[in-house]
Amino acid sequence: QVQLVESGGGLVQAGGSLRLSCAASGSIFSVNAMGWYRQAPGKQRESVAITTSGGSTNYADSVKGRFTISRDNAKNTVYLQMNSLEPEDTAVYHCYANVRTLLFRTGDYWGQGIQVTVSS
Repeated sequence: QVQLVESGGGLVQAGGSLRLSCAASGSIFSVNAMGWYRQAPGKQRESVAITTSGGSTNYADSVKGRFTISRDNAKNTVYLQMNSLEPEDTAVYHCYANVRTLLFRTGDYWGQGIQVTVSS
């Protein structure tokens, strides 16, 4: 069993910053890719930022230059620093991890989601 627990969301004014954190725990052998997706009301879930275990990163065009993803491999934790937030960033943000378990099975895991609201 693998759990992802997110923290750091909330309400912020446009132009402000927030930092999301997500810690993976449980029967983990290794964590491969980790990242963040978001889903706004009435829209499909979209990828925001992904980082591999080797440190490569990929960002959605809409957040490039404003968001930074990082990870602490020793803690199985991924972070998303969000600067210059815009009302369009309002969404539920979900943490994602591709995990190889202690039973050597690899699968995708998701956090329950955390609300980020940006007021204009």
